[in-house]
Amino acid sequence: MKPSRDKRRERRPERERPKPAATAVQRAEPRPAPKANEPAAGPRVLRRREGALPAERLPVILEVAPNADYALIDSGGGEKLEQYGPYRIVRPEGQAIWQKALPAREWQQADAIFTGDTDEEGMGRWRFPKTPLGETWPMRHDGIDYLGRFTSFRHVGVFPEQASHWDHMAGLIRDAKRPVKVLNLFGYTGLASLVAARAGAEVTHVDASKKAIGWARENQQVARLSDKPIRWIVDDAMKFAEREERRGNGYDIILFDPPAYGRGPKGEVWQLFEDLPALADICRAILTPKPLAVVLTAYSIRASFFSIHTLMRDTFAGMGGTVESGELVIREKAAGRALSTSLFSRWIAA
Repeated sequence: MKPSRDKRRERRPERERPKPAATAVQRAEPRPAPKANEPAAGPRVLRRREGALPAERLPVILEVAPNADYALIDSGGGEKLEQYGPYRIVRPEGQAIWQKALPAREWQQADAIFTGDTDEEGMGRWRFPKTPLGETWPMRHDGIDYLGRFTSFRHVGVFPEQASHWDHMAGLIRDAKRPVKVLNLFGYTGLASLVAARAGAEVTHVDASKKAIGWARENQQVARLSDKPIRWIVDDAMKFAEREERRGNGYDIILFDPPAYGRGPKGEVWQLFEDLPALADICRAILTPKPLAVVLTAYSIRASFFSIHTLMRDTFAGMGGTVESGELVIREKAAGRALSTSLFSRWIAA
């Protein structure tokens, strides 16, 4: 399960994409040098696609319920109380504008609290009311082991609401009954890539942060999936996708989860509203002849799901299939309320 990365709710602030700390960062696959005969890339000229728009299904609310691996215990007052494996964690949550359902003593049992205080570098701090905890701890999602980590950006390396997309993707891979290639752009710590690889796909995982790639590769080892075919690539997502288009490479499933604002490893600037249409267009261009799905998640507070829904339908005009869009939510354990975390839109071929 991918920095304030405050895309819409909480993930990735409108600032440089955070680089989570990692231990034993491993060597990532280097950025491939452009071939001599590859033309220089200029600004992409976008034109509206011809053909009928895909069918649509909306609004679609994809919900994650409490389980043994993760639970949203309570929320309110701008905070959320979560259970990650063995630990109770309190973090800020701007969407939780209602009142807490549980008494204060339940919140006081937290093992870790993101204080919002900053150190000399402006990084947020964690407070451990009981016993000081290490930087990492073992976590699990649907039988896949990985490392949780207390980062200075209040995140812990997993975004549980994405589980709905992961389950759907794994089903598509298994049901295809053929080799499937998955591209995971802005892949962060790799849970989606591990789910896809376990389901039988060949995965290409791209992220601009070397530390995130290092963490993702650690997770592959912890999950005992080192024998699975995953390429870990440190690169700017847009530039990588452009090169794949020029090379004629294709993917059956593409996931992209861009921040509102970010920078690539060579200072490339990403602005969601300026750059998203071109990246969506490239994603269409690098699909295989028999694609399965393209999944976009957006955490930007300036957008509605209708915005990205319309973009995705226009982008995939003439290809048939269905575009379904809505929100990802987490169902709270204490009072059964739903906490919305992000917007999404996905094109499904069948």
